[in-house]
Amino acid sequence: MDSYARGETTPALLEETIGANLERTVGAHADREALVECASGRRWTWADLDRDVDRLARGLIGAGIEKGDRVGIWGPNSAEWTLVQLASAKVGAILVNVNPSYRTHEFSYVAQQSGMRMLVAATSFRTSDYRAMVEETADRTTGPGLALERTVYLDDEESWAGLLADGEGVTEEDLRSRSASLQASDPINIQYTSGTTGFPKGATLSHRNILNNGYLVGEVCRYTEADRVCIPVPFYHCFGMVMGNLACTSHGATMVIPAPGFDPALTLKAVSDEQCTSLYGVPTMFIAEWALPDLASYDLGSVRTGIMAGSPCPEEMMKKLIGAGIDEMTIAYGMTETSPVSTQTRTDDTLERKVGTVGQVAPHLEVTIVDPVSGDTLPRGEAGEFCTRGYSVMLGYWDDPDRTAEAIDADGWMHTGDLGVMDDEGYVRITGRIKDMVIRGGENIYPREIEEFLYTHPDIEDVQVVGVPDAKYGEELCAWLRMRPGTTPLDAEAVREFATGRLAHYKIPRYVMVVEEFPMTVTGKVRKVEMREVSTKELGLE
Repeated sequence: MDSYARGETTPALLEETIGANLERTVGAHADREALVECASGRRWTWADLDRDVDRLARGLIGAGIEKGDRVGIWGPNSAEWTLVQLASAKVGAILVNVNPSYRTHEFSYVAQQSGMRMLVAATSFRTSDYRAMVEETADRTTGPGLALERTVYLDDEESWAGLLADGEGVTEEDLRSRSASLQASDPINIQYTSGTTGFPKGATLSHRNILNNGYLVGEVCRYTEADRVCIPVPFYHCFGMVMGNLACTSHGATMVIPAPGFDPALTLKAVSDEQCTSLYGVPTMFIAEWALPDLASYDLGSVRTGIMAGSPCPEEMMKKLIGAGIDEMTIAYGMTETSPVSTQTRTDDTLERKVGTVGQVAPHLEVTIVDPVSGDTLPRGEAGEFCTRGYSVMLGYWDDPDRTAEAIDADGWMHTGDLGVMDDEGYVRITGRIKDMVIRGGENIYPREIEEFLYTHPDIEDVQVVGVPDAKYGEELCAWLRMRPGTTPLDAEAVREFATGRLAHYKIPRYVMVVEEFPMTVTGKVRKVEMREVSTKELGLE
């Protein structure tokens, strides 16, 4: 049997804009709670949210923002972030998500590459002084450079009030007329994906792309208006703004923002205080939460489901979640270019499915595993490149047809660059990135397999395996370990002793580095490129 699967065709796709969908939710659930921002204690019903979104939308129109204009947003999670997301969609502006950890060089690139006309930013957060960086970028840019005409600071009362005041001369009819001119297929969002080489690429997504992905992910989690979703993952990324916000807006579920940035204690406090029924995170977030010394003091009994994504879930972590009564946790897999989710485990899947796979094809999509060289579909059980096709595939990379053509083939398949294996029931296992695969003396090694094995060591809290240069074999394995508190750090000899007889000799890491933390992206993904560079340098393998 070929490695090909097609998703369910029910429920039907939503053929409407984000604004139209929001208005349907407001009509059905006006008095229910829509949004909670724990840091400030502010709360919105759906009617309140509708009022504030429309007010901001009129402000954008009054400020001269036209359909298709690019409006940037730069800052941590906040209620205003959500308002900007929904208001920009109502007026047909294309929201450009700027990574909160970017500095001037990166911000300048995405602002210019996208042709950003307006920026909505926080003044500062943690080590980022956004106001200073915006001013520095403007000072350094000469010639055509930035198209940026205006920056609005969402936490500066005067600046924010100024944008809202721009809408005073814009009528409800003006806003309705603008919204009625929009199509579900219109581009509405640009998200920059951090390429491992060269400049980031702006994945351009439509209402249809992201509204349906949020809606269908929520359907798999069995959301209703009674659900309350704790969203500690960043809004600037699809996990927060699509799987979080749009899954909620399309079901009438409550969005709960536990903190501006991830904090394990504040996340669990939000779950407990707000009686959340769903919790999101990447595995490292769940690991940090369950490692809190006062874990038992949080009431997590309301949590039924959630989504873990970004990297594979260690089996021990999933067992802890199930032990806490969270037995409907789902695992999702995807990428920014696919809005993002392509596969997801179902709420009633077994433990083995949840830790060993990334689930089955999502509704209204197709997935296949192909030979990375020939492009031929492989038999089930064989590893190859994971490809997906359907409503979720991006419109393309912004103003970059060449790189778009490299990613999406003539038949509409998005080539992910991930290695996967499909089993007889259509469940997919992601075995690594094509570029993460280590080739040692002609043997193809997938780091995920070794990481899963090392997780079984009682003293290891977390592990990542990368390839490093080797004169004899081409590449060798290096394991980065985070140890459990109070344990003795392991060295290469101890790891070899633990693995001998249980792993093939060529899969046993030659090098071991014990660290306090892994280099991470803002979305919580481990930066293996950086780990390879650091390992190579520190081990003297240049």
